[in-house]
Amino acid sequence: MTVQEPTPFPKSQAVSEKVAFDRRELGVIMGLYGRMVSSGEWRDYGMSFLKDVAIFAIFRRTAEHPIYRIEKRPKLRDKQGMYSVIGMDGRILKRGHDLRTVLRVLERMMIRAVE
Repeated sequence: MTVQEPTPFPKSQAVSEKVAFDRRELGVIMGLYGRMVSSGEWRDYGMSFLKDVAIFAIFRRTAEHPIYRIEKRPKLRDKQGMYSVIGMDGRILKRGHDLRTVLRVLERMMIRAVE
């Protein structure tokens, strides 16, 4: 009689951790987003949660490229700061450790003179 080893199950890949915004961060972002929607500047948003970055994309119209991206990259926490605001052309407008401080660059850009 021959004893045969059982066939092992294929090794399951660990569920990859995704970077996401927490409740406090989303509250800050959605507060700014709500003000800009009510002023007519922004119309839509999209969120992406990837392995190394969480992205909140802001659109002026639904079917175009985002005008701004708010990114969270935890790997940059000890270096330049994990939050950044990126413009449509790919330039980093502001980067830092505090989300509220980083988002001020968007508030300043939207201030207009009232006639």
